[in-house]
Amino acid sequence: MPQAQFELRRKLLQLEALYDVGRALNTLRPEGELLEELMHRAVAVLDAMTGLVFSLDEKLNVQQLFTFGFEVPAQSSGVLGDPAIKQVLASREPISLAGARFLGGAPSDLLVAPMIAGESVVGILAVGGKEERGAKRGSFVEDDLRFLSSLAAIGAAAIDNSRHYHRLNVIRESLEDENRNLKQRMLREYSDRLMIGDSPKMQKVIDLVARVADSQANVLIRGESGTGKEMVARLIHGNSPRKEGPFVAINCAALPETLLESELFGIERGVATGVEARPGKFELARGGTVFLDEVGDIPLTLQAKLLRVLQEREVEKLGGRRRIPIDVRILSATHRSLEEMIERSEFRQDLYYRLKVVEIVLPPLRERKEDIPKLVRYFLDKYGKREGLRDVRITQDALQNLMRYSFPGNVRELENVVEGALALTTDPIIDSGDLLMPDRATVTAGEEISADLPSLDELERRYVARVLAFTKGNISKAAKILGIDRKTLYRMRSVLSQSGTTEEKWDIH
Repeated sequence: MPQAQFELRRKLLQLEALYDVGRALNTLRPEGELLEELMHRAVAVLDAMTGLVFSLDEKLNVQQLFTFGFEVPAQSSGVLGDPAIKQVLASREPISLAGARFLGGAPSDLLVAPMIAGESVVGILAVGGKEERGAKRGSFVEDDLRFLSSLAAIGAAAIDNSRHYHRLNVIRESLEDENRNLKQRMLREYSDRLMIGDSPKMQKVIDLVARVADSQANVLIRGESGTGKEMVARLIHGNSPRKEGPFVAINCAALPETLLESELFGIERGVATGVEARPGKFELARGGTVFLDEVGDIPLTLQAKLLRVLQEREVEKLGGRRRIPIDVRILSATHRSLEEMIERSEFRQDLYYRLKVVEIVLPPLRERKEDIPKLVRYFLDKYGKREGLRDVRITQDALQNLMRYSFPGNVRELENVVEGALALTTDPIIDSGDLLMPDRATVTAGEEISADLPSLDELERRYVARVLAFTKGNISKAAKILGIDRKTLYRMRSVLSQSGTTEEKWDIH
């Protein structure tokens, strides 16, 4: 009877130990702490005189090693040469040995169990030299090996979780660094582009952006399409105290009223069949900035709700009853005349004044043409690198065409024209023929349209001169491109040399 009670207590102790270890190792802890916890639990519960535990990497190299009751080997990798350890690694099964000389020590009973996570052995747990206690004097029993195997399995799962968490943490930190670098690079790019402007109007914009960025004031950015309203908004956010928070942009003109409301304020589950709850832009931007692009296109019914959000700093989801506090800065933009819309009762005056705490007006490109050469140089460098072209230049004639054009699409249109020219050119020199622009009828009003309409003979001479320049004077290649024989080209070349026709290049610095 006493023997039966002893066995029962021993089994209960082992079950309690497994339960406690499972709870203790269920939290994320450093791998070293996990290993030491395993070893001390095994030694204490199994009444062992010695203990050993170590972890392995994917190549079965010893990572961390802990011992109890004997000295740590001088070379931790030496434990892998012990016969018992080698047997367990090979079989992936726990073993019980009697009178074994473990790591060169005195003969003793030995239990060794592998720690297996998935398909990998992540470590080894071993105990030896059972103390004299109870009826089984100085020897381990079968239940002891099962306990050690169970403990090793729990430890393997904990170590695997710890490693997965560590890897995910490294990936997260890497992604955060990458995201931070991308934000900084984008901010530098926007800043560089905005700073390209010596005109007084652009200098005023730059000054306003720098001064308003540090504040919490709402800003209304006005300007035609393509002037860079979102770029200015991102610059303000990127230089503000909220720069570590999200920048959430929404185009108010691109969504119908019902969808725009749910996008702005969020929606509760069950509002309609199959609809799941989701947060709105104001919730997603908590601690950051909301950019309302084309705010003049918000319907009147939503304007009232937006005004309430600005006043109370709370949102109520579509179909919801709970008010959610928000912490955001609001930047808005429009190309429309909000003042005229107010007169026509299409835009709320109280909302207008809430949005327009500070106003930044972006001038159209036609009103700051002195900035075009520098903008062209910037886009040539930017897209030239992408296309693998170095030292990209533009002819004086091509630049003059750009200077004469009214650019209704503003800076965005200029950027697209330069990008398209670099995609089409066969050399690092852009001329008028590479510019994909509308007909000359769209030049700035008041300019002489006929000033740059050469005769057919002049066009022919220009084209032949360009082909000769492209082939570097190779008559055979030039004749083949032009589709004429060499004699004809010789005569045309003679006329060109007499008339002094050349391709004048202008390199902008």
